[in-house]
Amino acid sequence: MSEQIDPRNLHTAEPFPPQAQSQPGLTARTIPTPDHGESRYRGSDRLHGRRALITGGDSGIGRAVAIAFAREGADVAIAHLPEEQADADDTVDIIREAGRVGLSLSGDVREPDFAEAIVSRAADALGGLDLLVLNAAYQKDRDGLEHLADDEFDRVFRTNLYGMIYTARAALPLLEPGASIIVTSSIQAFQPSPGLIDYAMTKAAQVAFVKALAEELGPRGIRVNAVAPGPIWTPLIPATGWDAERLASFGQDTPLGRAGQPAELAGAYVYLASDAATYVSGAVLPVTGGKPL
Repeated sequence: MSEQIDPRNLHTAEPFPPQAQSQPGLTARTIPTPDHGESRYRGSDRLHGRRALITGGDSGIGRAVAIAFAREGADVAIAHLPEEQADADDTVDIIREAGRVGLSLSGDVREPDFAEAIVSRAADALGGLDLLVLNAAYQKDRDGLEHLADDEFDRVFRTNLYGMIYTARAALPLLEPGASIIVTSSIQAFQPSPGLIDYAMTKAAQVAFVKALAEELGPRGIRVNAVAPGPIWTPLIPATGWDAERLASFGQDTPLGRAGQPAELAGAYVYLASDAATYVSGAVLPVTGGKPL
């Protein structure tokens, strides 16, 4: 009998050390280094021959999904900010080591031309598009609504909502029956924190987007779902602007007693993208360490 894994002990529950980054956060400056599944994820051909585009695919959850998709047999294009090129190069190297086509697309999804062009560029390079993971996101700690500057909530809304819509809208004409769209929402959509008020608003809007689009595209045989992560240790966290105390306690209020790692979400995306989920659409799959939605 194989040994069972105690989820409380799979990754450290020790406090995260004090650290700060400017946006966007980078993997090399994140301590400890997030686990994206580089050494642990083993594929079983569940996505053989699929073609995927992942926004925000250079690091964090996006990198974990890119690694898993590639090791499950998919070719993968990732979109990312120019400042994240080093992370993107590392991710593409891992995709190619899995024997799959890997493509890096540098730009900002807040710009309509870029957010739309990545669809055709990915489809041209991969020979089509079957899987679309809308994962790019921006968050920042807020010291009260009265201090929330216009340019800041504009950046959050344009990254998390406008960019998502631009890319999804461009992809729809290319998607055939059996295609899958997966949005990275958040537990913040259901349990919003005051310090992330604008981010939480966008995540709640994404849930509505998923449910409405699933109804629209169901008759075309296209499934639309979301994953709602809880506290996950990614470069975005030390770039959020939290103080040492908030970082130290990050994720420790979950029933499992620790923050999650990006690799622990990969299976949820693979499931939703695969034929194991052919009757799943309009769903929000929580990966929260036991925190309820």
